[in-house]
Parts: sequence; C-alpha cells; structure tokens
Amino acid sequence: MLIERTATGEGSGAVLDARDYLQADELAALCKRSDLRAWLLVTANWASIAAVLTPLALAPGPLTVLLALLLLPGRQLGLAVLMHEAGHGTLFASSRLNRLVGQWLCALPVFNDLPSYAAGHREHHRKAGTRDDPDLPNYAAYPVDRASFRRKVLRDLSGRTGLRLLAAVARGAAGGVTAGATRAGTRPFRQMLLVQAVLLALALLSGLPWLYAAWLGSFLTTFMLVIRLRQVAEHAAVPDLYHPDPRQNTRTVDAPWWQRWLLAPNGVNFHLEHHLLPRVPCYRLRRFHRLLRERGALDSVPATRSYGAVLSAVIGPAPAPA
Repeated sequence: MLIERTATGEGSGAVLDARDYLQADELAALCKRSDLRAWLLVTANWASIAAVLTPLALAPGPLTVLLALLLLPGRQLGLAVLMHEAGHGTLFASSRLNRLVGQWLCALPVFNDLPSYAAGHREHHRKAGTRDDPDLPNYAAYPVDRASFRRKVLRDLSGRTGLRLLAAVARGAAGGVTAGATRAGTRPFRQMLLVQAVLLALALLSGLPWLYAAWLGSFLTTFMLVIRLRQVAEHAAVPDLYHPDPRQNTRTVDAPWWQRWLLAPNGVNFHLEHHLLPRVPCYRLRRFHRLLRERGALDSVPATRSYGAVLSAVIGPAPAPA
C-alpha cells in the first residue's frame, strides 16, 4: 500500500514536482525498497531499546531511571516511524512483511495499530496544505507564547496527555499520537494488550519488572513530549500552512546526529522530502534531500539545522494585552 499526496492546497503558486529534478534511474533507485535495510532498522531499533534498558537492569536507581526516561522516547518514536514506513508500504519490499512486522514489532508495542494509523495518515497526505488536514490540531495554533508551551510540556511530562491517549485507545481509537485518530475497533486493542502482556512477562521472567514500568512510564510522559516536538517540527510555524507546496507547509530539520537520535530517528526529520515523494523509504531520504539541495529545488527553503531553531520558531512572545 503506497500513500500518495494529492495537491489540493488552498494557497496559490507553483507546486514543486521533485521528479523534475531527478533522472529516471535516480528516481527508481530512491524509491527502491530493501528487505535487508528494513530488517537492519528494525533490529537496530530493538537493540538500542535493550541497550538503553541495560543500565537500569544492572543498577536500578534514580539515575538509571532518569536515563531511561530521557533515552527511551526516541527509541519508542523509532518504532512509530517504522510503523509509519510500513503504512506507506516503503519499509520492506515485501507487502506481507510491511503488514506483519509493521504491526507486531513496530505499532503494537507503542499502543498503535498499523491499518487504522495508515488510514488516518493517508488523509493527512491528501489534505496537507488545506484546512481539512486531520493533523491540524497538532500544530495549527503555533507559534504559541512561552506560558502556553510550558503548560503543554507539563501536561506531557505529568502523564495527562498519555493517559488521555490510552483512554482513547481503550475506546477503540488509534493513530492519535502520529496522525488523525481513526476508529480501530476492539481487535487492535486486544492485540495491543497481548503485546504489552508479552513485554511485561519478559520483564517478570527476567526478574526485572521495573523495566516494563520504565517502558510504560516513558510512553506516558517523555514520549508524549518527544511526539509533540516532532509534530511541531514538521508543520508548525511554517511559511504558509495552507499552501499546496510542501516547501511552504512542511519543514525538514537537518539536525546534528545526537538530536536526531534523541528526537528524530530513522530519517523522520526529512519530512519535507517525505511529503514531496512518499514512495521514498526513510533510509533513502537523506540522499533525496542532498540531491534536491544540489539541484536548486530547495533554494527558497531556509535550512533548519537544529531542534533549538525549531523551538525558537514555534515559541513566540506573549500576546499583547487587549
């Protein structure tokens, strides 16, 4: 299943067709899917989860708990990004692997459901640049003042955002973290419970129940904040949110490696390129970005080099008194 974007924006002006900047063989190479590359990403993501949890397993205490809460969200987001790729049909070359691995090893561990997520995300791609984009509530209000942003951060870190999300999941919604929420029904919820039970059982059998507590606690708190930062980085406070050209309504953050590891794993920071050609797998987006830059397709797009720069763009001064 490939999710394509239709240019139905409300703004005026030319819409970039990235294919005008690519030779046919380059386009084919960029869109080529690889089961090997996909398996390497999935394996590396789970290996990094194990590595983050190892200090907590060996020496449980306040410091290792804090370390887990800081580092696990990026690894959980890594799974969500791979689910996103599988929803586009671009992670694996095999459609069956996209469905099975995308659901069981990527979506369900982070309380999501691949089919319902893909349905909501398809609408985002079709309607990005319009007032009908289902993801607009995630970023339309930006920039916001510092007090407003502080309240959002406190809601995330206190667990209020995460608990609301889990309540919605229990009612049968899915995709709300990473796309417009859709009805998923009860079967995905049962699958989520099964996968979470397996993760809990593994922790209990290892005699390390606090590892699952860290997994769930991170999901409910710091992961919610990381997801918020990812959402605003992609579409908030852009030049023209209601323009059909992704160069106007979407942002790429070419951040340092350590920021990408913490906040934007698996190429998700190249979001402008993803909206231009959703067929390009996440493991080829950097090359796509480089080609577009070299050939002048992004000359009009200011380069954003860090997530600090994103925060400067999305957090504005307090509104003047009426």
